[in-house]
Amino acid sequence: MRSIAKFCGQCSCGCPELFVDHTAPEERQVVIVDDFGQRVEMSLDQFESIVEAAKSGSLDSLALVP
Repeated sequence: MRSIAKFCGQCSCGCPELFVDHTAPEERQVVIVDDFGQRVEMSLDQFESIVEAAKSGSLDSLALVP
């Protein structure tokens, strides 16, 4: 797996990280590991839809949730 990005917060418990694994089956090539070691696996197409939603601003309201 190749690390793409770390999402660091202001804590000492670790940081979620985004990976791409081109050797994995197509539907599991994008891997997000949270700060507790749990994994979310998805296809590049699924991840692309998340990125597009973020770029369009449709996820902006999530940042306002207390």
